[in-house]
Amino acid sequence: MTPRWLASDFPRHGPPMPPNAAARLVAPASRPGAEVLDTHYHVETPEGIDLLLRPAGVVPRALAYTIDLCIRGLIMLVLMLGLAFLGKLGAGLGLLLTFIMTWWYMVLFEVLNQGRSPGKQMMGLRVVHDDGTPVGWAASLLRNLLRFADILPFGYALGLLCCLNHPAFKRLGDIAAGTLVVYREPELSRPSLPDVEPQLPPFPMSLEEQRAFLGFAERGAALSSARREELAGILAEPLGVEPVRAQAEINGIARGFLGLRQESA
Repeated sequence: MTPRWLASDFPRHGPPMPPNAAARLVAPASRPGAEVLDTHYHVETPEGIDLLLRPAGVVPRALAYTIDLCIRGLIMLVLMLGLAFLGKLGAGLGLLLTFIMTWWYMVLFEVLNQGRSPGKQMMGLRVVHDDGTPVGWAASLLRNLLRFADILPFGYALGLLCCLNHPAFKRLGDIAAGTLVVYREPELSRPSLPDVEPQLPPFPMSLEEQRAFLGFAERGAALSSARREELAGILAEPLGVEPVRAQAEINGIARGFLGLRQESA
């Protein structure tokens, strides 16, 4: 079993909890008649795994669309200035360019860039299907075709009302296409380990012992020096090393578990 100090080693403040306080801590969802205000979108995969998606509200979506609108306008302005010197040919190409930028700009980016147009990428958003899978051609084309219905009667009034009244902030195009605009989850990076020479443990270690060593190496920088020395002494006791070398030994063994090499200066 993982040591308790590894699971939580941060000081707790405030008076101790009364003995019967735990019985009174009832989740709001379990109270009769209570409704939980939650904007998470729950998706259950065929494997029985629950995914939590965070639907994006009106403001970030409007900002993302404004960014895309500015980008499209800038591209069309530059290209139209060049096509103006081609006469009737330039006029025809300008109409073709207008068609592509109006109908296919969003579709191409959403399908080929993991549901992210440049505006959505800057705002940390992406388009997915209702089941959390990447958006496809048919769904992306349908949701963008119905964008012109969301504009009615003016200023995206219909789309705004639809978003504000839908629990997942969907506009008409999203409802028809079965899509959802969600926040893109940030990539999780593993905490960096101290730069020491990796080494193998002197004896086979169990999985929980390996986790204890890795936990110390990853969280050591967040602990005080006194607490770090105390925990290192506990972990290094089976190793039979001197207290002054305990932290270096533990960090080296932790790097050895991950197969990391020492970084060159």
